[in-house]
Amino acid sequence: MKQNRPPLTAIPAEIRCAQDYEIVAEHFLAPDRHAYIAGGCGREITLAANRSAFDATRLWPRLLRELGRGHTAVDLFGRRLVHPILLAPLAYQTLAHVQGEIDVARGAAATDSGFVLSTLAGRTLEEVAPHAGEERWFQLYFQAERRHTLDLVKRAEAAAYRVLVVTLDTAIKLPSLRAQRAGFVMPEQVVAASLTDYPEPAPCVIERGQSRVFQGVMAQAPGWDDLDWLLSQTRLPVVVKGVLHPDDARQLQARGVAGIIVSNHGGRSLDGVPASLAALPAIRAAVGAGYPLLLDSGIRSGGDVFKALALGADAVLVGRLQIYALAVAGALGVAHMLRLLREELEVCMAQAGCATLADIGPAMIFKETEEETRC
Repeated sequence: MKQNRPPLTAIPAEIRCAQDYEIVAEHFLAPDRHAYIAGGCGREITLAANRSAFDATRLWPRLLRELGRGHTAVDLFGRRLVHPILLAPLAYQTLAHVQGEIDVARGAAATDSGFVLSTLAGRTLEEVAPHAGEERWFQLYFQAERRHTLDLVKRAEAAAYRVLVVTLDTAIKLPSLRAQRAGFVMPEQVVAASLTDYPEPAPCVIERGQSRVFQGVMAQAPGWDDLDWLLSQTRLPVVVKGVLHPDDARQLQARGVAGIIVSNHGGRSLDGVPASLAALPAIRAAVGAGYPLLLDSGIRSGGDVFKALALGADAVLVGRLQIYALAVAGALGVAHMLRLLREELEVCMAQAGCATLADIGPAMIFKETEEETRC
């Protein structure tokens, strides 16, 4: 079995910005594991679109603004966060580091960063909780049986997770073509630790002429009634992750969902969908001002964070960068990466003339006129 290179106990000198972790991590991850983590689904059209959307967005700075009382604090779900950068839920982080999500939680706690634990984490939600800061959230996948879903919810409540992040759009999970071509196979010791006490669901019986997809996998996919049931079962704010269409956003808001994460899961779900950043403005317009809206997919710098906030997000979630930093230097790497992102955001705010996140809005984005585009 291909093995990772052991993580460092100090930050490598070549790390100059947060995105450098993406480059350096390739030397610490076994090639097949790197392919699994870095790859997107299909032909990776959406994976590329996420980055292209950020690169194509231009800032429009202002001069001589008063910045002496500047800060990055944001209010979310009745609590104040010192900055708007959270760690997105990522499955099986023990692929990158033996401590996995425990070290990621430690890095988040050291930098006062929000942390979202995946249902498919390599460590149990109870193991991880004591190492995370107060702003720890739990990402929930509906299980085949409601009693198992409810048990996960009650375990998360008991372990003082503060928000439930429900993913609704990934009932079908396929390994990326990049991972398959690299020969990736999930190691036996890497498991979804929080699910080991629940029996595997009985396989669907597919009759002749039926579809393995529609009558098979999708037979256990959640529906609107499952979401309504979940909302009635917990006291925690419920946030839905994986929203790209304004009509879905409106319906979720109307049903009592506390907030939305605009996300295409880093290009790992359905290939060919819009970049999360491109979908964001229409969703903000659909739900109106004041409704909590977060974004993930494609964040690599503090400037990217600024662009997402300007186009309608209240906060962002960082995906792959956290596991790259974990692979390079464990909890220390995660904390360093987050510190770099926050400082990059602060520098961008200062240079753009924004003292607080409230100053960052659509007016900070430069839009070329049709005539300028033709030129």
